[in-house]
Order: sequence, then structure tokens, then C-alpha cells
Amino acid sequence: MSTDRKTLDERQQMTDLERLRHSCAHVMATAILRIWPDAQFAYGPPVENGFYYDFDMAHRITPEDFEKIEAEMKKVAKENQKFEYRAISRADAKAMAESGRLGGLGERPGNPSRFKLDLIDKIPEGEEISCFQNGDFIDLCAGPHVGYTSKCKNVKLMSVSSSFYLGDESKGQLQRLYGTAFENKELLEEHLVRLEEAKKRDHRRLGRELGLFHIDEMVGQGLVLWKPKGALVRRALQEFITEELDKQGYSQVFTPHIGKLDLYRTSGHFPYYQESQYPAIAEREVLEKLADEDATCATLVNGLSDGTFEGYLLKPMNCPHHIKIYASDPHSYRDLPVRLAEFGTVYRWEQSGELGGMTRVRGFTQDDAHLFCTPDQVAAEVTGCLDLVKKVLSTLGMHDYRVRLSLRDPASDKYVGSPENWDKAEAALREAVQTLGVAYTEELGEAAFYGPKIDFVVKDVIGREWQLGTVQVDYNLPVRFGLTYVGADNQPHVPVMIHRAPFGSMERFTGLLIEHFEGKFPTWLAPEQVRVLPISEKTMDFAEAATAKLADAGIRVTIDRDSDKIGAKIRLARLARVPYMLVIGQREAEEGTVSVRHRDRDDLGAQPLEAFIAGLTQEIRERKLGGE
Repeated sequence: MSTDRKTLDERQQMTDLERLRHSCAHVMATAILRIWPDAQFAYGPPVENGFYYDFDMAHRITPEDFEKIEAEMKKVAKENQKFEYRAISRADAKAMAESGRLGGLGERPGNPSRFKLDLIDKIPEGEEISCFQNGDFIDLCAGPHVGYTSKCKNVKLMSVSSSFYLGDESKGQLQRLYGTAFENKELLEEHLVRLEEAKKRDHRRLGRELGLFHIDEMVGQGLVLWKPKGALVRRALQEFITEELDKQGYSQVFTPHIGKLDLYRTSGHFPYYQESQYPAIAEREVLEKLADEDATCATLVNGLSDGTFEGYLLKPMNCPHHIKIYASDPHSYRDLPVRLAEFGTVYRWEQSGELGGMTRVRGFTQDDAHLFCTPDQVAAEVTGCLDLVKKVLSTLGMHDYRVRLSLRDPASDKYVGSPENWDKAEAALREAVQTLGVAYTEELGEAAFYGPKIDFVVKDVIGREWQLGTVQVDYNLPVRFGLTYVGADNQPHVPVMIHRAPFGSMERFTGLLIEHFEGKFPTWLAPEQVRVLPISEKTMDFAEAATAKLADAGIRVTIDRDSDKIGAKIRLARLARVPYMLVIGQREAEEGTVSVRHRDRDDLGAQPLEAFIAGLTQEIRERKLGGE
């Protein structure tokens, strides 16, 4: 048995909602068996936002089957079957499984419950074996459940997919049917509305429709190609944060996308972080030598890991590079803090099944910075970093967030550095987070391997949570790299290092913004801020002149030169989420005005072109939300 097997007490620790969803999984199994009696069930736990059951049977479930299964589930709920607990002996459990009774509506001669037989063998000797029964359905289960199936009426089947028994491909493929359930009809309907809203806002669909980004199989999964419009959004974000960094005395740097393995051996990222990295790259001379010797791949991999061979790594972090920039010059306490910032691209190896659009990728650019300061400066510098994150979130109208203080688990050996330094770093962050005036939680075991951190977890407009900005205090990497500064006592001292990234990554943050705004970016972020719409060829000259004046003012503007009717032009501009449309007819051309339409506020009337430009440049400069 695996040592990470949950105890009975742990498995029975469910919230009321989880208990309901666990019960709904049994109701779903009952309904499936009534329709397809040959179904062989594995397990059916509650999960985030719902429940599922894994099973094997000849019929392949499709969404077209959902209505029929849901109708049968409603019958089971209406029958108000009692969930009854029963403890049984190992011998009885095996006999029931061999007869097909476990995970069935009755005995099934010639169709033993093969998954249940395997699961029984995995239960340690001495541990209680129990079943729960509702109506004719009985299954191996530790519980808990609600009292009666009548509680399981607010249910919706969501999706079907493939799975593997115990996650092992060698054990054969199963079907996994997902559902969700809530205590009442209103909560279920609210959840379904949120899901529909999430589909409307899906950044993968909107990114494609609005021409923001592309992921191409020939380039590689998880590697984002920023298209021109998406690049404009990214550039606006980078310009915004750069303005703030300039105000706070940051110095911008640039570092390569690759570094020697020894750099990451010193930092601890290699081999500690190895599972999340791309494989190391051997030097050409090493490859040629091993090829001449007919050496195995294992020889190369082991040699790179233990330092026998030199190699390089696609950088998983920017911090070691910034550390070497700091170390390249002598520093006095009078020079500190040194604040180094970079839009640095890093590479992480993610499993293909975990990749998703821009929010889970293999190559991403962090709005990264590393601050090197004296111990006395830590509190002020952390506060400055937190203020920067708050500035980013408030500018984008993201006021609903919580703060998480991620600490080390003293019982774990995955952290580097002395307990004393960890205590100092955690105390500094705890003191800083209390100045934010927002609720925060402390979570053991969630710290980075080199230091504790503060994470901002933002809730978007439909209630989903995203971990974005982060601030970390690090007493360890400066020690590992031998960093120093000369103190007031003319002696060498070790600086404290602060890692911070307000956006987190440009890819994930932009993906979030696409969904948060449903592609309707505030004007300062919109890739196309104004579209000029001449009504006919007769007004084209004035439209061209107006477009040139807008562009000269630094406004991102295009002109629709097609011969479509004005209604069609307005409709296309709305579909493209352009904030402002300037309709130019004969009167506007003669008077030097523009008829202004807003994406969300419709017709704003005619304005002199210069007045419109003045108002719009102020809106962009002040980074207003929604054109208010």
C-alpha cells in the first residue's frame, strides 16, 4: 500500500456540499445501471465544483445521453431512498464483488465487480471495510452521505471524458462522467449561468476571434505567439508598469534565455527544480565525444546531472542572472537598495494535459524584479512592492482579492537555508502584509524553496480566483552566491534579496484580462482604440485627415475603407470590441466634426475633432476604466 493513503477519518472529512455531491455520484451510478446494467464502477468522489464516477461498459456515453441519465437520476431522488451504512468482513466484501453485487443493482452472474476486487485487496488488514446502499444499489464506500436521495435533486451532468484506472495507462481506459450539484435550485442555476458566462469570456476563443495570440503545433504546445493586436495589449501593460518602476528607482536589465548548469546548481534550481525544467543541453564537444564512444543517453543525462559534463539550461528563473549582475560590481551600504527589473522570459516543463491557452504555458515572460537591500531596508522595500501590486490591481479595477502568506513547513526538507534566516524572512513578510489592511491567510508548505512569499489571489467578475502578483523575501540565495556589500563598519555583509512580480507573467495576466473584460479592454489597453467610419467615398478625404491627426496624437486608430453600409461598419467595429467609432458623413466633413459612438454607451453625438482628441488622450493618459 502507498504511504499516502488517506485514513478513514481523513476520507470522512467532508463539507456539507461535498457530502451532497458524494451522494449524487451514487445516485448517478444507480441511474446508469438502470439503463446499462453491465456497467463496472471504479470510484466516484466529490471534487471541486462537482463529482464524477469512473466506470467501464460497452456503451460509450456522449452528451446526447445526459438527458436520459438525468431523468433517471430524478426518479431515484423522487423515490427518497435512504443511504444506509453497513460494515462488512473482508470475506463478505470479496464474495459480494465476485457475484457482481458491489457496484451493482443486484448479483450479476459472470460479471464480477473487478475494480471492487482490486480495491478490496488494497485495503490494509485491520481497516474497516464498509458499504453504503441506496435502494438496490450498493457500493464499497467509507462515506459520508446525506440521509436520503431526495436531497440529490438539484443536479446537472456536465461532461464526459476518458480516464485510467488509478491513473495507470497500463490498467485500461475508463469513462469518467462529471456532474455538479447544489443544495437548492437557485444555487445550481447561478452556477450554470457562471459557467455560460465563462464560456463567453474564454480567452482561447476571444484570443482567436480578436486576433490576439496563436499557439501553433509546429512551434510547440504551451509556447505563445503574440499577434500584432495582442502585442499592443502587452506593450501597453509593460509601459504602464515601466512608468511605475521609473518612479521607484528601478534599473532595467536584459539577460539571456539560457545559462550554464553551474549557475543553477549554485542557486539550487538544478537539480532541485528538475522536474519542472526543460532537459539540460550538453555542449557540442561533449555530444561529439559521447557519440564517438557509442555512449548511452543515460550516460549523458547522469553526467549532466552530477556535473561530469558541462551543459546549459533554458532559464526557469531570472533571479540567478540578476544575482550575477549585482555581483559584477562592488557595493556599499550607501548604494543599497539596488533594484533590478526585467521583462524576462523563462521556460518551465508542464505536462501537455495541464496546458491551457495563455494561463498555463511552457514559455512565459515575467515582469520580474530583484531588490538587494540591507536588513534594515527590508520592511520599506517589501511595502513598496506591495504598493506596486495594489496599484496594478486598482488601475485595472480588480478590487476583489485576498492575500496569502506562504510559509515553509518546518517538517519538510525541501527548503534551503538556515531556520534562523527563514524565521527572519517570515517575520518581515508577516509584518508587511498586516499593513495592507486586507484579510490574509497563512499556508504552511506553500513557500518557494528559497523563501516565503506573499501572493495576491484575485477574484474576477464571475467569481473565479487567480493567483497573480507575488512578493518574496530571500535570505538564502545571497548566501549561496556569496553576495556582499560593505557596511558602515567597513566590513562585508550579506544583502537581503526580494523577488517580486506584480503581473506574475504577461501571458497569464493577459489571458486573465481578456476574460475579465470579455475582450472589451479599457481604452488605454485596447489594441485598436478608435475606428474611423466614413459613410461614403465623398467623405473619405476628411476621414483620412482625421485618421492622421488621431495617429499623430499617439492614438491607435484604423479606418474602414470598405464600401459597406454604415450599419455594417458599426457592427463590425463592435464585434472587434473597438472602444470608439467615429462616423463621418457629409455634415461632419463640412463642419470638421466627428459623430462619436462608444462600444458600450452608443451614440455620444457630434464633437469637434480636436475636442474629441483632447478628451480621449486624457482618458488614455489617466488610464480610466470603461471610458467613464
